[in-house]
Parts: sequence; C-alpha cells; structure tokens
Amino acid sequence: MAPPPDERAAQETTPTETKPKGDPIRRITKVVLWVCVIIFVITVFADRMTPYTQQARVQALVIPLVPRVSGYLTEVKVRLHSVVDAGDLLFEIDPRPYELAVQAAEAKLDQVAQQVGAQAATVKSATAQLAVARSQLDRAQRNYNRTKSILSTNPGALSQADRDRAETALDQALARVAAAEANLHKAQERLGVEGSDNAQLRAATAALEQAQLNLSFTSFYAPDRGAIESFNVDIGYSAQAGQPLATLVSHREVWIEADMRENQLGRIQIGDPVEFVLDAVPGRVFHGSVRSVGFGVNAGGKMQRGELPTIRERTGWLRDPQRFPVIVELDAPGEAAGMLRAGGQVDVIVYTGRHPLLNLLGRIHIRLKSILSYVR
Repeated sequence: MAPPPDERAAQETTPTETKPKGDPIRRITKVVLWVCVIIFVITVFADRMTPYTQQARVQALVIPLVPRVSGYLTEVKVRLHSVVDAGDLLFEIDPRPYELAVQAAEAKLDQVAQQVGAQAATVKSATAQLAVARSQLDRAQRNYNRTKSILSTNPGALSQADRDRAETALDQALARVAAAEANLHKAQERLGVEGSDNAQLRAATAALEQAQLNLSFTSFYAPDRGAIESFNVDIGYSAQAGQPLATLVSHREVWIEADMRENQLGRIQIGDPVEFVLDAVPGRVFHGSVRSVGFGVNAGGKMQRGELPTIRERTGWLRDPQRFPVIVELDAPGEAAGMLRAGGQVDVIVYTGRHPLLNLLGRIHIRLKSILSYVR
C-alpha cells in the first residue's frame, strides 16, 4: 500500500543525511592554545622592547651626621624625622672647653710674638757686636802692619815684647770676630725668617686657627636639605668625634635603582623614557629616564665602599638571569617631592623605542600596577 499523502510529504521534506557538528571542546582548546602562543610571543618581545621589573628601590644620598669634636650636647634642635634645610642648626656641643683653648692659643701667639721680637733684638745686638769686633780687628791689623814695617826697616827700633803684643792683639781681634760671627749665626738660626713667615709665628697662628675651628665645630649644621633618621640622643649626651649622632637622608639627590635581568639590557639606552609606580602613591604614574646602566655586580658577599654593587639572585626551578642596576632619574623631581622615601619599592618599565603596540600594552600594564597598589 502506498503511504498516505501527508506522510509522503513529510518524507520528502526531511533530509536524508544529518551533517555532524564539530567538537566544542576541541575548538576551545585550539583557541586557548592560540591565545597562549600570542601571549608568549608578546611577552618575549615586550621583555626586550619594554623591559619591566618589580625589583626596584628608591635610593638617596645618606649622610651620617658625625661631629668633629667631642663634648656634651647642650642643645638639640631636631627630632626624629624632622625635615631640615641646608645650614639649619642641629646640635650644640658645650663650647666652654674650646673657648678656653682659643684663649690659650691667643696667649701663646702673644708669647711667641714677644719671643720673636726678643730674638730679633738679639740678632741686631749680635750684628752690632760683630761690627765692633771687626773694627777692633781692623785696628789690630793696622798696628801689626806698622810693627812689621818698622822692624823690617830698623830691627832694633822695637823690642820683642812690642812685637809680641801686636801679634797677640791681632789674634785676639780675630778670635773676637769669629765669636761675634758665631753669636750672630746662632741668633739668626734661633729667630729664623723674620716677619709673618717666621716658623714660630706660623705654628702659633695655626694653633690659634685650629682652636677657633674646633670652637666653630661645636655648632653642628645640616649639610643639605633632608630628613633626620637614626636619631636617639638628647641634651647631656656625650658626643664623640667621629661617631655619628644621626643620619640625614638627603632630598637633593634621589634616584631609582631598577635591577633588570641581564637579558633585558640589550636595547636599553641612556635617555630612554621610563614610567614608574610607587607603592607609597598608588594610582599615580611618574616619569623619568635612564641615567646609566651598571657594568658589573658582585657575585656575593657584603658590598664594601669601592666594591661593585651586590644583587641578590632569586633561585628556583629555573635559574633567574643575573640582574644589573639601571639608574633612573626623575623628569620632575618636585612632582614626587615628599613621596620618595629611600628604600621604597617601585615598579619600573622602560620604553626602548617606537613600538606602538608594545608601548601601548606597557602603558596599560604599568597603570594596572598603579591601581593594584591600592590592595597589595
């Protein structure tokens, strides 16, 4: 029997074959893999073109406040974390012992001046005595010459005693001249150079200037603008010369030291623009430029003055490349004044050239980091 007309129509409109649909898990896996590949490629290029690091710190000049003289503190004009300007009075050391030292040095200078004056007078006296001795020698020499002349023409005119007296007088005159010359030389040696170049006067003057300098050191002034740290002394504290009383963190010279991985340094050039984020100021992005790139680091151990900077290497399953310091200076130091604290953590990104896509991604990344500073 033939099927009814309605069933035939349904069979004619129903497709004989159904097209199989693709596996959605496979499609999702492919998309994820492609996304991972793209992210990996972008990360590799960004690491070279726009290097970024979280391992950065604010650095500043740290000046130990070391007194040059010892004594008890009589005035303390600052407190911990006080902000001071260059030339502000910080401490006063008891000046009385140094005032007495100045008075003693002044008295010593007067005494030396008197001694030098007396020695100069001695030189003049010895010079006069030498002139007298030479005059006597001249007279004795003339008497001796007359005696010889008379004896040569008339040997019997004078006695042997007269001849002996003439010779003796000449010898004595020669001896007196020699003694006068020795006394004059001795007086001149004792006096030395006359006037302000005299060694004794210069020594006494230097001692007075040193005493006055030590007195000036009893007032301790700020060498630069900055903030007081490591401070825990008060009036009555016995300050020792060469021992720090506090520390001044200078506000004049502040920079950022970003420890970049060795494989990030290839394209970094001096003057490259930099953006950075301070943990202390979340939500803001500051600008700077590369001032210098380190040429060497210490492999380990504590850094001493004159040695290379030490970078602590992070170790894990994969060895982290060696890091080198990249110094960043601020484009507008006043913009971040009061916000930069030595040792503060910083996120830094460097733009090494005109790479529109990577630079855009870098700007987005650093601004996200600035926002995340609110919660981390």
